[in-house]
Amino acid sequence: MAALDDLIAAWPVWPTILGVHMLLIVVPASVAFLALYVWKGNPLRERKIQPGFAPSHAIRREVFYSLLTAFIFALNGVFIYVSMANGWTLIYTDFADYGWLYGAFSLAVTIVLHDAYFYWTHRLMHHPLLFDRFHRLHHESHSPSPWAAYAFAPVEAVVQALFLTILIFVLPLHVTVIYLFMIHMIVRNVIGHSGFELFPRGMPAHAVLGVLTTNTHHDLHHSSRGSNYGLYFTWWDRLAGTEHPNYREAFDRVTRGQEGPAVLSSEAPETRSPTATDNAGADHGPAWNVDPRGACGIDKLETPIGAPADTLADATETRAAG
Repeated sequence: MAALDDLIAAWPVWPTILGVHMLLIVVPASVAFLALYVWKGNPLRERKIQPGFAPSHAIRREVFYSLLTAFIFALNGVFIYVSMANGWTLIYTDFADYGWLYGAFSLAVTIVLHDAYFYWTHRLMHHPLLFDRFHRLHHESHSPSPWAAYAFAPVEAVVQALFLTILIFVLPLHVTVIYLFMIHMIVRNVIGHSGFELFPRGMPAHAVLGVLTTNTHHDLHHSSRGSNYGLYFTWWDRLAGTEHPNYREAFDRVTRGQEGPAVLSSEAPETRSPTATDNAGADHGPAWNVDPRGACGIDKLETPIGAPADTLADATETRAAG
């Protein structure tokens, strides 16, 4: 009963928390969309990862569900606020408690842990028993725009919100670190769904920077859906054998100003599967049931959680042999 009273008492802060979450999602998505999709002087127009653009009704759907996600994140924010006010969490407000060095360390740890959480929950949501309820809506964005980053079904938005809710009970985090993490999370996600490659040529092969996911990396997940589950880093995909085998080739083609994923299909251009523009918003069914070719003609390589690490490589070799 006391917890309910605390929630009621915290209700006046709800509009503020909602406004913050709306801004955190709307501002980065709007800036990226205006710069890449509206501005005619976009210098990266030759780096469009998939040919064509999603229709306006698909963009409206992405905007609607992004705002709904912000609403759900804000509800979770109220719970975090009440928990912090009652001293139930390990959130602190004075950097002197742990020092600036720990603050930087905790931010890095939070990002690394979130990437692991995202990879495994993301891959789990591709399981046949969960995909329709949790993740299908997000994959309706076959050729994603910046607004697709947080276009989640409500139940998936809850899954994404739970990471921070769990973490604040096990890891001391300064309030500033929490906001820096959220900004990093949202900006990286918006960039990854931008539909344009923003990273420099040769990055996937770089000895250090190659561990970072590029926009092409996640775009391939939307167009082929059987690979590239990581959010910030590529190491989980590499360790689990779920990185798309044509990822580097696709990235190289996009950064040379050529069509990326579409040209990787072995089918002739006039016979390959429809582009994302042709089928955006269409019902493709579950990821394990779609045509073996992705929205841009890339081989679909679905690897549900629990599959052996070499499943992706075996599937690739089998298709190549065929």
